[in-house]
Amino acid sequence: MNRAETALINSPPRRWLQRLYEVPVLLSFGGRLPPGSRALEIGCGSGYGSQLMLQRFGAAQVDAIDLDPAMIARAQARLAPYRDRVHLATGSATDLRAALNADDGSYDAVFDFGIIHHIPDWRGAVAEAARVLSPGGRFYFEEVTSHALNRPTYRRLFDHPTEDRFTAEDFLDQIG
Repeated sequence: MNRAETALINSPPRRWLQRLYEVPVLLSFGGRLPPGSRALEIGCGSGYGSQLMLQRFGAAQVDAIDLDPAMIARAQARLAPYRDRVHLATGSATDLRAALNADDGSYDAVFDFGIIHHIPDWRGAVAEAARVLSPGGRFYFEEVTSHALNRPTYRRLFDHPTEDRFTAEDFLDQIG
């Protein structure tokens, strides 16, 4: 991510959008997690999504990864009150085994708060999410599709991979 997008995702308006719009929509589709659930957030950024997973979705334990060590440091500060329930690691969503030693079926839920569109090998990230989900596990996601990424404003302000971008249909087919 470039500076503009990093500033945006760490801003109060982004947290407001996530808390007041995205979380209610995701809860309406997938509901709260069963007691004792273990959840994973890919691309955790400053840790606000992980905090919401604990508070609003009812996750008992959260593992979260991000490629950027500076974001992991921000997340550690934000999530300090939950230190016994959260594990943070620097790593890639396309190799959760290396980042978290994540076994097949080890999570009850995987959360993607708009990160997969940043990953050039987005199919690999979706496959990894599917691999680590337990049978009947839930994949909560909100994503930016090629339609939005092709808008002049997005192209001017943000730095996203330009090859092999997905439509909503492509993404849903992949997670199918």
